[in-house]
Amino acid sequence: MKFYKHLYVGEGIKHPNKVKWKLRRNAGQFRMYVIALAAGRDQLEIYHCAFLQQKYYKKHPPYIIGIARNYEDALDIVVEITKEALEKDGYPDLKKYLFPESD
Repeated sequence: MKFYKHLYVGEGIKHPNKVKWKLRRNAGQFRMYVIALAAGRDQLEIYHCAFLQQKYYKKHPPYIIGIARNYEDALDIVVEITKEALEKDGYPDLKKYLFPESD
């Protein structure tokens, strides 16, 4: 599992490194959501951390952009990223905003 170098962290997260450690080891976290890059043309996806324990994600780990304590915080992070992209580029292409060197 890879994490974004400038990981977005929700307000309810007190120890992001501990959360990352638990996510890497599939430790149970009942109230944890991740914001990940979408595999297809979509921009970002929000998952409950329990989904990452499925076999598919062990073979195809998502690229984690942010972590949040609940779904509403995860939505707030996506809105924040979208606003940042709009301010910088004038267009809400989140993947291009998050990875400008990949052009």
